[in-house]
Amino acid sequence: MSTAKKSIKLVPFDAARYLTDDVAVAEYVSAVLEADDPDLLLLALADIARARGMAQVAKDAGLGRESLYKALAPGAKPRFDTILKVARALGVCLTAQPA
Repeated sequence: MSTAKKSIKLVPFDAARYLTDDVAVAEYVSAVLEADDPDLLLLALADIARARGMAQVAKDAGLGRESLYKALAPGAKPRFDTILKVARALGVCLTAQPA
């Protein structure tokens, strides 16, 4: 008797697929900010931008599409005003609270 092994096909995880509403986006950004990792914040903003459409987010932020990709690339060191522009374009408000 031979048994055939079924191969399971896994799809790479893409957070952008689950960022369908403002509440999900806010929860995602809040969790990322708690991690205290600048690269993770860039990744999260890129995920949200992909979910909303990079071209539209770039336009709303007053950036070129290529500039947005560069600013949100891993290891990038974008200016803080760029991060604020992107956050506003995504409908995200960064807030502070006591540590």
